[in-house]
Amino acid sequence: MTMIKTYDISIIGAGPAGLSAGIYSSRAGLKTAVFEKGAPGGQISWTSSVENYPGFPQGILGPDLSEKFRAQAGRFGCEFINNEILSIQKTPDASFLIKGSSVQCISKTVIIAAGSIPNKLGIPGESEFLGKGVSTCGTCDGPLFRKKNVFAIGGGDAAIDESLFISKFASAVTIIHRRDKLRASAYLEEKAKNNSKISFLWNTIPLEIKGGSRVEGITVKNKVTGTISEHKTNGVFIFIGQRPNTHFVKDLVKTDDEGYIVVNLQMETSVPGMFACGDIREKSYKQVAISTGDGATAALSAQKYIEKK
Repeated sequence: MTMIKTYDISIIGAGPAGLSAGIYSSRAGLKTAVFEKGAPGGQISWTSSVENYPGFPQGILGPDLSEKFRAQAGRFGCEFINNEILSIQKTPDASFLIKGSSVQCISKTVIIAAGSIPNKLGIPGESEFLGKGVSTCGTCDGPLFRKKNVFAIGGGDAAIDESLFISKFASAVTIIHRRDKLRASAYLEEKAKNNSKISFLWNTIPLEIKGGSRVEGITVKNKVTGTISEHKTNGVFIFIGQRPNTHFVKDLVKTDDEGYIVVNLQMETSVPGMFACGDIREKSYKQVAISTGDGATAALSAQKYIEKK
């Protein structure tokens, strides 16, 4: 382990929420570190174009937006540490001991902004075409598929709700579901079945996503008949659930039944001095604009906590 550093605010995760928190806390003159195990930006780094973030009327590439966030935080002295956080412990003096894969530090406060991870199908083409026709967010990317033919995979509330949104733009949405009936609510199911743009492939599983520079088709298999078929498509949306990155604090803070961190309007968790924001908190809409607002709120709350101490 290297020498233990101390910080006023340690932020876990360099997505929009974490970087926004970094901008606010470092600009306030607080010694701030942002820990990220991968590339900065979170899921927007996988997005070809972000069209619904204020200030960019023509849209902006996801990686470009995340780099602007990072540069702005760095301008105010925010420190970036590429490391996976393994555990966080409360210390006797009410600070936090943060242990990473190769670093550890002491921090007066902690902001958890580690986001969530979409569940994967585990089929060929899924990872290769992410951001190139494969998406896990209809609200984010639906408008990019205007008058296009797309497929959506899943059968829960989120899958149907997102498919209904996508249908406002796409010419056709085919929902692939592995069972013969949906898991979604009756209300959403009725709306989908009454939507002329939406059709279903029941008892069907995806086998492979194909294409050149972008998605061009999908291969599927009917579980009942065993028939394998190929379909042309411009995009594949995957809605089979997400899991929050809370493994390193799951025994420390209060979470809901799905593992998302419970917070109040100030982004305060059940542990004093620890805050959570963005996709990792309960009931998040998982949108860039909302995450950046969350991050700002968490940073301001952490600042007030430090001042009171």
